Amino acid sequence: MAVQGDFWLRPKRYGYGTEPANWKGWAATGFFAVLVAAIAWLGMVDPALDADAATLARTALTWAALLVMTGTFAWLARLKTDGQWRWRWGGNT
Repeated sequence: MAVQGDFWLRPKRYGYGTEPANWKGWAATGFFAVLVAAIAWLGMVDPALDADAATLARTALTWAALLVMTGTFAWLARLKTDGQWRWRWGGNT
């Protein structure tokens, strides 16, 4: 569990999920987005430009890497969120 006051994310006011609460949350979200874009480019877009490099194994490896990264980010987000993950309708909680 995160140390009190060391939360990077906060629950969204409407819906399910979180949003960045400070610079650490923004940095983690930005880093995740850059990694996803880089893996997608290297694994799918770049090989598509060179038909010989595009293989089923490379595509499967790319998807596996994206799933692992997304799961890791979701775990970190849950750990660093101030509050419970649940559906919210815009109230104070």
